[in-house]
Amino acid sequence: MAFDYKKEYKEFYLPKAKPGIVTIPKMNYIAVRGEGDPNEEGGAYKNAIGVLYAIAYTIKMSKMGSRHIEGYFDYVVPPLEGFWWQEGNNSIDYSRKDLFQWISVIRLPDFVSQEDFDWAKQEASRKKALDTSKAELLTYDEGLCVQCMHLGSYDDEPATVELMHRFMEEQGYILDINDERLHHEIYLNEARKTAPEKLKTVIRHPIRKA
Repeated sequence: MAFDYKKEYKEFYLPKAKPGIVTIPKMNYIAVRGEGDPNEEGGAYKNAIGVLYAIAYTIKMSKMGSRHIEGYFDYVVPPLEGFWWQEGNNSIDYSRKDLFQWISVIRLPDFVSQEDFDWAKQEASRKKALDTSKAELLTYDEGLCVQCMHLGSYDDEPATVELMHRFMEEQGYILDINDERLHHEIYLNEARKTAPEKLKTVIRHPIRKA
């Protein structure tokens, strides 16, 4: 049976719909950086997602071809994630999506080396006729965070974020968003195929002791 990160690491991918404190270990990702409104048809964000999935499935399906990746095991491609910020703003203004800066990511198994990643980029570009030049192998050590499952529309996230921040302060922590530690979302549904009120999104913010 394929290894499923969501099921094996429920504390990271399936938290309760109430805030909790968690320490996130170092993880590797396929990453594409960009800016602008994620809802723009044919825009940079949607193009980035296409690149991420093309590379992710090239690595997953390498077992069917001639590429032998040392340490490979079969796995379920993890969910799409995103790191978000707006210049000069510690919070997110959801009414100004045009100001978004983002790093869109999909987690990679630890067995994927830089050489394997470079091969997958080239292979995905060749097979899918995609420009994969902006994709990178990103290692991110997230550390101590407050997180919560948000149920509903992305535009309703501020209420969940407020709940998270109130909880962390009660527990003796303060927000630690900066240039290196960012607002983080994990998308457990595909937005195009899910009613807004049924969307499930993990929201995660970096924190430190007060």
